[in-house]
Amino acid sequence: MKDLTFGTLLAVFEEIFGTGLFWAMVSFAALVTVGYIYVLIRDHSISWRKFLLAQLSMPIGAIVSVWFVLLMTSSRLSDLGGPVDVIVFLGIAVAGAMGTAILVYTVQSLVRPRR
Repeated sequence: MKDLTFGTLLAVFEEIFGTGLFWAMVSFAALVTVGYIYVLIRDHSISWRKFLLAQLSMPIGAIVSVWFVLLMTSSRLSDLGGPVDVIVFLGIAVAGAMGTAILVYTVQSLVRPRR
């Protein structure tokens, strides 16, 4: 793998997760993003109470995302080979934490809208 292109990354992710699961995750992420944008436009502001609850869910999202990737790749934490692997797993944890916060905030706002 000489060149890191979008097509190469797409093929790698499809190989790791399987085509169906990968595209289901992409679709779910797109749906949550559209819902989040809708909620922000509808409410014209951020509810800090909902934001706090969303932030409290972030560690759970980080742990679950790392666990999910380890499960999909049939790896263990002891298989980490160096600093690049640690950076990748930290990136996965950050992405999982942010995604979970956005999901929790969106669900809270859709279930209990502002008055």
